[in-house]
Amino acid sequence: MQNSFQETSVFSAYVSDLLEEKTALYNKPDFIPHDPISIPHRFSKKQDVEIMGFWASVLAWGQRKTIINKCLELAVMMDNAPHDFMLNYEDSDLKPFLNFKHRTFNATDTLYFLDFFKNYYSKHDSLEFAFSNFVSKDDVTIENGLIGFNTLFRNSENFPARTGKHIANPLRKSSCKRLNMFLRWMVRKDDKGVDFGIWNHISPAQLVCPCDVHVDRVARLLGLIKRPVTDWQTAVELTASLRTLDPKDPAKYDFALFGLGIEGFATPAILNNRFQSL
Repeated sequence: MQNSFQETSVFSAYVSDLLEEKTALYNKPDFIPHDPISIPHRFSKKQDVEIMGFWASVLAWGQRKTIINKCLELAVMMDNAPHDFMLNYEDSDLKPFLNFKHRTFNATDTLYFLDFFKNYYSKHDSLEFAFSNFVSKDDVTIENGLIGFNTLFRNSENFPARTGKHIANPLRKSSCKRLNMFLRWMVRKDDKGVDFGIWNHISPAQLVCPCDVHVDRVARLLGLIKRPVTDWQTAVELTASLRTLDPKDPAKYDFALFGLGIEGFATPAILNNRFQSL
């Protein structure tokens, strides 16, 4: 029993040190160029960063190079001034978007996103309030913000049912990985130059770690997830584990878990070899 406790303690310390080390390795500007976060980093105006960050996160499935190219295509269609475009476009300006497609995201979805942004930014200065208005300072996570945003996004007579699948909802058991990634970009504040930290009404402590295939696989090998399926509760479970390492900023470990997955860490043999060397 004593040996088992000691082994568990050693492994827990190993996990903590590993995640801190890899977070420091990947949370720096070198990470930006080949990641979808490079898209909002091309802009300086707050609303442009929000709009292009949202596009980049929603379209973030498939090869990262393709995601980046598709977002650049959208930016060109918006004259590389997305906020100004949203406020001033006319129906005749929408013709180029009729040919836009990325996987299952098609022209119908694109036109509704444009319609949503136009209506929203005509009334609000920042996209932050589309999430933060539904969040209490006492909320442990951003869950209510995601649910509220989903309702707001759909609240239009122009809403096409098919577009709903692109905006995840915890109530439908989605892990909401893309929206959680977007929120990490907008909310997290540090001096590393990757995440923007331009929103102030949501606490970094409330963020939920994006749970993509790389993060999920590594987190399971490290014992951070026990739930057998991957859904919203899995993302919450993972974040609760990460919160024991940093209660104020659990989502920062997304850098480490994703980076370890890309490194090829996520195989039992590699993990066993690393543990044996302790």
